[in-house]
Formats: sequence, C-alpha cells, structure tokens
Amino acid sequence: MTIIAATQNKNKLREIGQITKEFGMELISQADAGLGSVDVEETGSTCEENSYIKAKAICDLSGKPAVADDSGLFVDALGGAPGVNSARYSGVHGDDAAARKIILRQMEGLPYKKRTATFVCVITLVYPDGRVISAKGECKGHISTEERGSGGFGYDSIFIPEGKRRTFAEMTQEYKNENGHRGLALKKLREML
Repeated sequence: MTIIAATQNKNKLREIGQITKEFGMELISQADAGLGSVDVEETGSTCEENSYIKAKAICDLSGKPAVADDSGLFVDALGGAPGVNSARYSGVHGDDAAARKIILRQMEGLPYKKRTATFVCVITLVYPDGRVISAKGECKGHISTEERGSGGFGYDSIFIPEGKRRTFAEMTQEYKNENGHRGLALKKLREML
C-alpha cells in the first residue's frame, strides 16, 4: 500500500519510512505525490488533534491515504511543556537547538529524579473513504543535564529513555526505531491494520 506522509520534516519522513517499510507500506513524500511543500497548520491542542488535522488535509488534497505524526516532549518539571508546542518551543518553528538550550536552562540544578519526561507520538492514517486509524506511542525517560550524542534529531540529544544511561542521540537508529515513541506508535498502527 502506498501512503503519503503528511510532513515537511525530512527526519520524520526518513524515520517513519524506515519503520513502515518493514511492514509492507510504501511511504512517499508530499513532493513525490505532486503536492509540493504544502504546510498544514497545526491548530489542535493535543497530539491526537494535530495528527488528524495533518493527515486529513493531505488525504483531502491528494485523494490518497495519508499518514501524519504529531509528537511532543512532555517534561514533568515544566508542567508538561513543551508538549504539543515542541516544534515551536524556541519561538521559531523547527529551531531544535534553541529549544534544547531553553529546556536545559529551565531545568538547571534539578536532580535526576525530578527530570522525568515522556516522548509522545500519535500516528493517524486517514483514507479517502473516511476511515481513520490512530495509534499512540509513549516513551518515558529523563532529561539529561547536557546535550549528548550526534544521532537523531529534535530532542534526542537530551532525552534518556527509562532504564538507560545514554540519550537517543547516542544510540543507534535501529534502537530508536524499535523502542522510541514513533516506533511504538507505528507498531500499534500496524497491529490495528
């Protein structure tokens, strides 16, 4: 089955594509579907709402099944921030480096046990006939005291999965695909399909 990825984020496109390929889905970009660089505004207040908004918009534009991911880092000590505003936390959409610095500064001096956080991902698949399938993945962990590692993207260099000592950015992509929030959501989606 060919599905259009409702994202402009090349890192998400690559990661989702690696995972969905394993279970027989061919993921194509909006550009490859002839949609150019359509940017759907995320007006929802939850990952569930934003994921649906993006998938539905691309499905409506293309007439083909579309899948969207909405992810966020929910930090307990920051009252759940950055949450659904993770991509815009620095004030500039997609400035991940600035957002990481803000979080590390806001959490300065907090002991490890108070640095808990959850990576959340909601994947929504919308079909032209109106069917909607949605799955949620969560990965609990802690925020490191400094950036570590060169792999991954977004908040990977400051997020340590529960029970581990290294950040996602210090781990292999295969480990993250298998155990990260996006991989867990996509596995649930596969089971639902």
